[in-house]
Amino acid sequence: AKKFNPRSPIARTMAFALRAVHAIAAAAPLRAPTRAAALRARAVTSPLSIRAMAEEVVDAPDGVEQLVDLRVGRVLTATKHEDADKLYVETVDVGEAEPRTICSGLVPYMSAEDIEGKTVVVLANLKSRNMQGVPSHGMLLAASDASHEKVELLLAPDDAVPGERVSFGDVAAADMAEAHTENQMKKKKTWEKVQPGLRTTDDCVASYKDMPMMTSAGPVTCGSIKGGSIG
Repeated sequence: AKKFNPRSPIARTMAFALRAVHAIAAAAPLRAPTRAAALRARAVTSPLSIRAMAEEVVDAPDGVEQLVDLRVGRVLTATKHEDADKLYVETVDVGEAEPRTICSGLVPYMSAEDIEGKTVVVLANLKSRNMQGVPSHGMLLAASDASHEKVELLLAPDDAVPGERVSFGDVAAADMAEAHTENQMKKKKTWEKVQPGLRTTDDCVASYKDMPMMTSAGPVTCGSIKGGSIG
């Protein structure tokens, strides 16, 4: 048999091709898109993938949504804040001995009449905050489109009872975990873990990772925003 000559033109060509293959293989991981980049690209090309992206990106343990204390509230009054142009000051019945005072930055998006009398969802286990001289204890949840130009209140059915706890999916409110205290919410950043996973569905139902927000009278909804964020 003829002896292989490593200096022959054929051998040199084969060696060059092999080195090229190795170089391509070594460089490939550097050019591969990251998971986050791939998700962002999908979101841009397909608006319907926004909820799927939230499910994949949010790094939250199972059941964390049960640690936020969402309550049905009924807005008794809504007036403009005297010292803050973008704030309303609402009094809200959440089933406690006295109505809560809550400040909401909703002036650019709706009138006081759009808020007063509505059956809403209140994030109740937040520490009271001073909002331009007014103590605000809680937050009204609302849905927003991607541009944040359109904002709508989350609404519970009119037959829902002020103070009842809002649940998720098939888990009854009575079977949910005990909600975090106000101090735990702040220390463990519970709301920051849950909020990115909150979205409205194509039926305008408020959901956490496809588990609808539920009351004794039915699901929580918004007026018209589909695939919107909630906060």
